[in-house]
Amino acid sequence: MIKIVGLGAGDLELLTLKAYQILKDTQHLYLRTAHHPAAKSLEQKGIDFISFDKLYENKDDFSDIYEEIAAQILELKEKEVVYAVPGHPLVAEDSVQLITNQLDQSEYEIIAGPSFLDVIFARLNLDPIAGFKVIDGLNFTSRDLEPQTATIVSQVYNQSIASEIKLELMKIYDDQFKIKVLRGIGLKDEEIIEVPLYKLDRLDLIDHLTTVYLPPDQTNPTQFNKLIEIMEILRSDDGCPWDQEQDYDSLKKHVIEETYEVIERIEIEDHFGLAEELGDLLLQIVFLAQLGKEDGYFDIYNVVTAIVEKMIRRHPHVFGEVEVETAEGVLENWEKIKKEEKEINGAKQSSLLSEVPIEFPALLQAQKIQAKAAEVGFDWPDISGALSKVEEEFLELKAEIKEDNFLRIEEELGDLLFAVVNVARFLDLDAETNLREAINKFKKRFKYLEEQSEEIEEELVDISLAKLEQLWIESKELEEGVGKNV
Repeated sequence: MIKIVGLGAGDLELLTLKAYQILKDTQHLYLRTAHHPAAKSLEQKGIDFISFDKLYENKDDFSDIYEEIAAQILELKEKEVVYAVPGHPLVAEDSVQLITNQLDQSEYEIIAGPSFLDVIFARLNLDPIAGFKVIDGLNFTSRDLEPQTATIVSQVYNQSIASEIKLELMKIYDDQFKIKVLRGIGLKDEEIIEVPLYKLDRLDLIDHLTTVYLPPDQTNPTQFNKLIEIMEILRSDDGCPWDQEQDYDSLKKHVIEETYEVIERIEIEDHFGLAEELGDLLLQIVFLAQLGKEDGYFDIYNVVTAIVEKMIRRHPHVFGEVEVETAEGVLENWEKIKKEEKEINGAKQSSLLSEVPIEFPALLQAQKIQAKAAEVGFDWPDISGALSKVEEEFLELKAEIKEDNFLRIEEELGDLLFAVVNVARFLDLDAETNLREAINKFKKRFKYLEEQSEEIEEELVDISLAKLEQLWIESKELEEGVGKNV
């Protein structure tokens, strides 16, 4: 039988009578660490114990230390062994979890001790019913933080750990955000000070008895739920008249516009602008989800749940046991899973090509349709067939232009564009992106013409075509020169 005792947050006077009696009467007492006020009291009362502090000196990783402690305690389970830990055994005690996970409930007993949380609640006058969160300072990321909830960061053992904690917190909190640092809470020499977050790792008082308290930050703009809250306010009776009038159809154009603005930021490599435009696009998603919630169809959490489940389901090579080694294998498996999902859901397509949304831009739609047709073997054996088709369609277009047959010209021009897109597909290029790049290149060169016309104080329309052609060539040469220098 292993008895696991919580030593509380201070000395022995905070323990229950049962806990103290067990510590006093056992012949096999082990402490996770002797760096605790109760350990000194045990020594003063002549109670012998063995600590695992040497493990902290020989191992760098805390998880390795806790696993070693658990292994040694489990080897002693045939004896009447007592394992004592700071605070409450089930609060921020990984070694206890490692031990109890490998035992039946009949093989161990938990003897509670006052948690450091109890003392913190009293010192800071906190009501836990109002909501709070406890995180392990040795093992957390910014994803675990919820600024609108009071948060306690435990195990801030030293300045090095405090520095790592500070950097992670500053991803979410402002560096001037006021926090409270609590050292030796529950002891006679306890300290509680309030400092800006950026000073956390500069405090001399930090040691193994240090905890950090982050009060609720209701104005923190970094959290997804804050965006949801803002959208709910905008759509409420006391919100914005424009937002109140919007519906699914009216938002379509905004979704498209914001998507293309995201693409533009990517193309010009404006990363700060990209962050802003991604926010604008995210707003449209949250807006549509709010409409879905108001209509009783779905909410943003349904949206998130659906994509999380889909990503896990379609990546069995990451989250399951399927083995896929190449990107091509991933795509093949992705399409296979999509097909299975549709069969399970009973979805029926009138055509294989109807899977491609008609709302796509024409070039993108053409490339997707060609790829779908290729999946069932309707494709050229190699790129030479696609190139020959371009030449054929070009000659047919020239012939119709010669005949001045407008309807046929229109049709042949469409065929030519479709054939060119097919060449892009064979080259594994994105026709939509290629055309956008060509447009941007044209705009840049045309801008040069405008600048030169201003320099010579002559309107573009008055400059001869020969001169414009010369300026155009200059703009190309400048681009090539910049490229060489780069």
